[in-house]
Amino acid sequence: MTLAAGMSALLMGCSYSGSGDSGSGAAKASAGQGTAAGKKLAALAQKAADQGSLGVIVRVDTGDGKPVEIAKQAAWTKDDHRIAADDRFRVGSNTKTVTATLVLQQVAAGKIGLDDTVEKWLPGVVQGGADITVRMLLNHTSGLGDFLLTPEFLPSLTGQEKRTWTPRELLAITPEQDPPAEPGETYSYSNANYEALGLILEKATGSGLAELIEDKITGPLKMKDSFLATDADWDTGKNSGKQHVTGYEPDAARLKEILSGTVDLPDGVGFAGAERPGDNVDTSAIDPSWSWAAGGMVSTARDWQTFLTALNSGELLPEAQLKQMRTTVDAPEEGGGYGLGLMRVDTACGTVWGHTGGLPGYSSEIYTDASGTRSVAVFTSTNFGIKEKAAATANKALVDAATCTMLGKQIK
Repeated sequence: MTLAAGMSALLMGCSYSGSGDSGSGAAKASAGQGTAAGKKLAALAQKAADQGSLGVIVRVDTGDGKPVEIAKQAAWTKDDHRIAADDRFRVGSNTKTVTATLVLQQVAAGKIGLDDTVEKWLPGVVQGGADITVRMLLNHTSGLGDFLLTPEFLPSLTGQEKRTWTPRELLAITPEQDPPAEPGETYSYSNANYEALGLILEKATGSGLAELIEDKITGPLKMKDSFLATDADWDTGKNSGKQHVTGYEPDAARLKEILSGTVDLPDGVGFAGAERPGDNVDTSAIDPSWSWAAGGMVSTARDWQTFLTALNSGELLPEAQLKQMRTTVDAPEEGGGYGLGLMRVDTACGTVWGHTGGLPGYSSEIYTDASGTRSVAVFTSTNFGIKEKAAATANKALVDAATCTMLGKQIK
């Protein structure tokens, strides 16, 4: 496998499949921890942090008005910040669910058709656009590959090159799937699909994406800590009022070892950032704005659960469009199926709906039950770091337990 393909496969987001304390957010983060389930989750979160997740935020809302909020971290990370349960976080590809919701709102209004071709909206912008529909972009069956797999973009992904990419520039370097597939034939996850959807939204509405998100989603739902990132200019310091979580990735040597079974990573290739303990680097300064409609949002666990709850309970879309959103194609690598910007994940305790997200230094899983009554969010302040065996095992145990708790099932 190529270098870029190996890194991309691990960066897409995680599928369901001395120790520190909660720091300055301790009082707020302890909500709900007095219960047996809360104590168990707190212990699992601390273990995950110590095993390699580094910083962990867990929020479980069973719909009874008493959410469990937990923030745990590895001891050395407290020198950078004291993590709190309401810290802001780069939610990565969870953004796709917001973009899809906006598209489906326009479908309900009769302004966009799911069977409209890409060429109709973006003439000459997407190769093969005359045979690709809006629906295919939404459920990743377009036949497009991903620009993440290109040598042109990889230096920006790792932060080694500082460049501001436009959606059209990213679509211009997007290859076809490997192996090739006809539009509508095969599910293959690609950020390029959602870059195109963002452009279609802007053309259909005459409004910018950030404005649409605020007007249609974050404003009405009072998601005051959620926004579309345009750069990496935020305060991750311990003295800030509303803190943004500091993200970390393994240094070049550790990254090479993590990828050894997937790709032969050349010596010295890794993420840009200040050196930190445990052979890590601080990736907080890497600009995520390239991800835009595919993954550019910053939010909090509470805010994003508010969004997913509103979506899956029918508050944001008419019944017909929500049904379309939940019509899935097989996506076993996602733990079940992929609809229109929404994952169906079949867990040991039941089926959940939501998405995953991954950016350098940030990984997230956020789900609700089918009714949108119950929700869960698990954030970790590393992406590649939780691919190591011990870290992956501890992270999975935490996500499994948090999801079962959300569904009202006993933690095993």
